[in-house]
Amino acid sequence: MDINKGINHLRFSDPLLAEVIDTYPPPTLKRTNNLFESLLKYIVYQQLSTSSASAIFKRFKNYFTSSKISSKNILSSPSVDFKSLGLSKQKIEYIFSLAHAWPTISKKLKDIDNLSDKEIGKVLTPLKGIGPWTVDMFLIFSLARPDVLPVGDLVIKKGYAQLYAMKQLPSEVEMIKIAEKWRPFRTLASLYLWDMIDGPFEW
Repeated sequence: MDINKGINHLRFSDPLLAEVIDTYPPPTLKRTNNLFESLLKYIVYQQLSTSSASAIFKRFKNYFTSSKISSKNILSSPSVDFKSLGLSKQKIEYIFSLAHAWPTISKKLKDIDNLSDKEIGKVLTPLKGIGPWTVDMFLIFSLARPDVLPVGDLVIKKGYAQLYAMKQLPSEVEMIKIAEKWRPFRTLASLYLWDMIDGPFEW
């Protein structure tokens, strides 16, 4: 994604967002090489505060100090060990489900640069524990896709409400309608909203 081009587009298309852009530093995004690990990370982060999720994932990574996080290493590890790291029973189930499915999923994602955001979502959402929010995080923070709008994210909803002086959080329909003017840089706009409410979104 061309960050400078995106910033110029957002400045021109949305004067209110332009004020946010003038207040916060430009966001940065970079792609990841370990798609399995990043999906697993987003599962860990679901419905947790950033600080809690970060602490759990750090313990999880330290568990595999002698090797990288891979589907093979996950499947050869006792689930009871993961529970001691702070993972819930449900998330452990999701992690093992992803590990079991990964050989098939990785083949479907082999040509990922030529897949649309929607096509990637269709590959991932049949898996237990991977819904629209997790797919959006994957598209933004693992693939650096430029036009993703995470309508299910609470912080983004709060960002809308603050930016447009709404009395209540917007519906997903309202968010999509408002964000039309941000296309094709809705990812960048979302990063600014995260920064405005919670500080820079870091994985």
